[in-house]
Amino acid sequence: MPGQRMFVLPLALTCGLASLAILDPVRQNPKVLSAFLGTAAILCIWNAVLFFWSRARGRTLVLHVALRKQHYVQAITQIAVVLYWGWYWPEVYAAAPFILAQLVFAYAFDMLLCWSRRDTYTFGFGPFPVILSINLLLWFRPDWFYLQLAMVAVGFGAKEFIRWNKDGRRTHIFNPSSFPLAVFALGLLATGTSDITWGTEIALTQFFPPQMYLMLFLVSLPGQFFFRVTSMTMSAVVSTYLFGFVYYQMTGIYFFYDSYIPLAVFLGMHLLFNDPSTSPATELGRIMYGALYGLSTIVLYQLLGSAGMPTFYDK
Repeated sequence: MPGQRMFVLPLALTCGLASLAILDPVRQNPKVLSAFLGTAAILCIWNAVLFFWSRARGRTLVLHVALRKQHYVQAITQIAVVLYWGWYWPEVYAAAPFILAQLVFAYAFDMLLCWSRRDTYTFGFGPFPVILSINLLLWFRPDWFYLQLAMVAVGFGAKEFIRWNKDGRRTHIFNPSSFPLAVFALGLLATGTSDITWGTEIALTQFFPPQMYLMLFLVSLPGQFFFRVTSMTMSAVVSTYLFGFVYYQMTGIYFFYDSYIPLAVFLGMHLLFNDPSTSPATELGRIMYGALYGLSTIVLYQLLGSAGMPTFYDK
């Protein structure tokens, strides 16, 4: 789908982001309203600059539609988790306008960034699992919502700029949800500002729904089947569980306070770190990667706890 009319798409998405300002949770908070309208203004300017620059150079922009199974399967799985979690913690449903805003922003930002660097943009469900993964683990409070959008921008920026050759094609190195989560987690820990997020509440309230471990396991099965990441998830779970079991037998208490594997860590093992695009190519590599992920949560939990820092960042 080539042509200069392609600029209508990011512009329409930008207008969609701005239109969300009419919603009460946005309109009634001046800081949130500024984040929405300010971001929309930046995207509008970017769209205009790119339009005139491309026309001056005679570029023809192309939209290539590719509905990849890994994206829509992950998205369906994560939506199911969000809906189930929100049924028992209403703040999840209340955050729906903010999650929608991130999704709209992600599409517009990714589209403009891609067309700023090359002529073809691949349109699909890719932003869905990125945004949903981020929102299953970390939200900034409304007064700081602009940082949530900045986190999304960092994820898609890293996806575009930090790349390598894998299996004969150019692709991104880092998981575009895990990378910004790690970057912003380090920033929050370094500045001691975790209280501007809902991080603690997210980790605690994911225990509210009954049988949440079983739910996460069941909804992750299609992804495990289709994308050959079972060995990663299994090695992560087994390595963490065995450590927790041995620790409990030796001390009589849980290492992770209340369980062998915290629910948020279990969620990360099933829905976050096993992105097929950034996973190791060999089976041995996947097993090692999973085991290292599991053991790294143990090390980080201990280090963060010893330093008096929030331990929900371990995942």
